[in-house]
Amino acid sequence: MKNVSSVNRILIAVCSLLMISAYFTPLWQISLWAPQYPEGLNMKIWIDRLSGDVDIINGVNHYIGMKHIGVEMFPEFTYLIYVFGFIIGFGILAAIIGKRWSLYTFFSMIAILGLGVLVDMYLWGYDYGHNLDPTAAIKVPGMAYQPPLIGYKELLNFLAYSGPDTGGWILALVGTVLLYAVITEVMKSKKEKVLA
Repeated sequence: MKNVSSVNRILIAVCSLLMISAYFTPLWQISLWAPQYPEGLNMKIWIDRLSGDVDIINGVNHYIGMKHIGVEMFPEFTYLIYVFGFIIGFGILAAIIGKRWSLYTFFSMIAILGLGVLVDMYLWGYDYGHNLDPTAAIKVPGMAYQPPLIGYKELLNFLAYSGPDTGGWILALVGTVLLYAVITEVMKSKKEKVLA
């Protein structure tokens, strides 16, 4: 199997090291605005915990029958730190190995992780917004309160936003840079086959 270029080996190493930021920065955020909360309420989702206005959001959501948001809702917190650690370790190994298969495997891991997180967030949001307490103080027939996966959505008198936070944007950058490396290596491989 052919070696990757020196530039791409450096990119693999840099991307691996950038992923360490996931341990120190929030990955996702959900924000809410309403007339009674013009400054907004914000919840940040980290690799292993929640932060922000979680208690206030829980108080507001209680009236419409939404579940209490807590760390226990996210079993992912117990293993994501290890998943990231494994991928980071493999990325560093891929930079050392410098073979195309190692780059392709590293990129595949990042892509699967990103897709898995998005699917997981959607399923969590669906369950959170649809499975409401039937004894809630406020009931709107047929109304669901699923937060948007990415972007903005109106929920009653609230405007909700969901999207990547600092760590999420860094991971998106990592994926983009690795995609560039993969494309350049695939193109180089095709040229080598033509010249062979």
